[in-house]
Amino acid sequence: MDMGLQDKTALVTGSTKGIGKAIAIELAREGAHVLINGRNEEEAERTVEEIRSQFPATHPQNAAADIADPHQREALFAKFPDVDILVNNMGIYEIMRYEDVDDAVWERYFRTNVLAANGLSKYYLPKMLGHGIGRILFIASEEAVMPSGQMPQYGMTKSMLLSLSKSLSKLTAGAEVTVNTILPGPTLSENVQQIIEQIYSNEELTFAEKEKQFMAANLPQSEIQRFIKPSEIGRLAAFVCSPYASAFKGSPIRMDGGMVPTIF
Repeated sequence: MDMGLQDKTALVTGSTKGIGKAIAIELAREGAHVLINGRNEEEAERTVEEIRSQFPATHPQNAAADIADPHQREALFAKFPDVDILVNNMGIYEIMRYEDVDDAVWERYFRTNVLAANGLSKYYLPKMLGHGIGRILFIASEEAVMPSGQMPQYGMTKSMLLSLSKSLSKLTAGAEVTVNTILPGPTLSENVQQIIEQIYSNEELTFAEKEKQFMAANLPQSEIQRFIKPSEIGRLAAFVCSPYASAFKGSPIRMDGGMVPTIF
């Protein structure tokens, strides 16, 4: 399906690996020119070269920057003053006990997972409104609506992104600009795959068998009983960023594998 994204410019934050990279790949597959962002310049350049070789008709560029740093965000804006699509994917997470989350951790998560995305949106949204068209997409998590209690500092930031997305969407009334949020469930990132392999390193099992055992023991509420593939989220993101999704406004869009048990 042609998503109508040919020659659009898309900035995808945290796109050197995982969900962000998958989104960048799927946007490039649709003909978009992706700006690859990560804190490591060399990793960003490797991803640019990989996408350029896969989709030679597109023009990916290196947008390496620590977007949690306001000064580096300003440098990014100077280099890339206009984008058609902004995907706020970058974020940090780790399992932590609530009693171990001090004020410094709360502030670091707020600055990294919320203020960075807000800073980019605050810059690019008025430009999109001026052009009369554009897409902003936040990547949250099922933790935003169903906190597990294992990552309170992370869940808090993802819930805030839902609220921010809805607030920004209100500013787009009457314009062909949308602001939405995707809420992925447990996803098979590179780090997750390594963890699963380590857990079952002494057992002669295929990865699919290891995955099935892990899901049954740790995430029995998942209805698909496997991890979501980053490419699956990438395809959904490409659709939400396309002209075909223009009626999605301020929407929390769940791709959680059935993790969340509620209707809404």
